[in-house]
Amino acid sequence: MADAKPTADNTAQDDLAAEWAAALEQQETAHEVMAPAEQVSPAPFTNFTPTGNGGAGNDINMILDIPVQLTVELGRTRIPIKHILQLAQGSVVELDAMAGEPMDVLVNGYLIAQGEVVVVNDKFGIRLTDIVTPSERMRRLSRGM
Repeated sequence: MADAKPTADNTAQDDLAAEWAAALEQQETAHEVMAPAEQVSPAPFTNFTPTGNGGAGNDINMILDIPVQLTVELGRTRIPIKHILQLAQGSVVELDAMAGEPMDVLVNGYLIAQGEVVVVNDKFGIRLTDIVTPSERMRRLSRGM
């Protein structure tokens, strides 16, 4: 088996992950100390190392590079088409979410977590504050079918 060499894409992703981790660490120290129940350890782009028995690690490796759609949802609303046609620059659309509520993090349209917005080096990101448990995800999937 040939030695795996890092590609330029992997190196760029590692550099970006390190930059986000450093910026989040700076942000944590700059803000006032949070209560222990609110503390969330920053872990963007954590390397996933599959473990398991036998060939289970090889099975998971087959899907690790499959791209998925990650969406952060601020809120939703239902409005008639006539109101959409009246939208112009500066229009305000009211959403069902309240200010300060956590935002939903969806993967391929399925809720997997909630989080809060962070700004790092003039870019927006999201700090995950609550992960949906696998059993809850399965319950939601079965309810939706």
